[in-house]
Amino acid sequence: MAPTMGARGGDRGDSELGVETEWTAVLIVKGLSVRYGRSVRALEDVDVELPDDAVLAVLGGNGAGKSTLLRAISGTLKLHRGAVTAGEITFEGERIDRLDPALVVRRGVVAVPEGRQVFARMTVEENLRAGGLGARDARARTAARERVRELFPVLAERASQRAGLLSGGEQQMLAIGRALMSGPKLLLLDEPSLGLAPQMVGRIGAIIKEIHDQGTAVVVVEQNATMALRVAQHAVALEVGRVALSGPAGALAESDEVQRLYLGGHAESEEQAAAEARAAEAHAVGRRLARWGS
Repeated sequence: MAPTMGARGGDRGDSELGVETEWTAVLIVKGLSVRYGRSVRALEDVDVELPDDAVLAVLGGNGAGKSTLLRAISGTLKLHRGAVTAGEITFEGERIDRLDPALVVRRGVVAVPEGRQVFARMTVEENLRAGGLGARDARARTAARERVRELFPVLAERASQRAGLLSGGEQQMLAIGRALMSGPKLLLLDEPSLGLAPQMVGRIGAIIKEIHDQGTAVVVVEQNATMALRVAQHAVALEVGRVALSGPAGALAESDEVQRLYLGGHAESEEQAAAEARAAEAHAVGRRLARWGS
């Protein structure tokens, strides 16, 4: 029997896993159905919850509905000719699925789309300033700028360089940094490791962990299940627009079905996974040593 996650926050017993946890949900997706046009069903009756200040991994193959879920949460479905046909999405107790994308950002929910989508002709600094337009005030922008500088020192070194000339990994850092400039409470990441070398994938995983450790909740959509399950506390797997599996990330990582579907041919090799783990650990150790020395 597959691991499952309860549909409501609070006390939850997972008898088959032998674990019992207590948490409150900051994000609740309830009975969500989404269609593109009149005939393309992308999501059907999806229930997902994100415990407060946690990382949730959303797994699944191409066409499973992962990006659609993030678009629904961020309010950008209309930009892709999609619409919520049933269900609702609440963030911090307030319904957000009917809000304009700009208002969703003001509530503290910020997305980093697949493919990074930085402003290629603008400089790194100009990209970051654009992200800071959603900050509450000048003090918030200053705090966010310091946070981005600490997380991504390479961006300070490339401040005057055009974003389109950065490497793929640097562009991904810039896209995440730009999103952090608005001071989000919830960060939505769509395939952040896509097209990156194993060492860079490890660094991105370490960065996601650090963002979470600083108090920001994260939803990360990934086909790279090994990295995603390593950084997340909770996970869901989508198949053809429906939730197929859900539960604690560790339990899903150990389940036979996830091993077969997402940790075999659809994920990286064991050698690549080990390289990512070493890179992430080295990155984390380096950051701790740098802080002690400052």
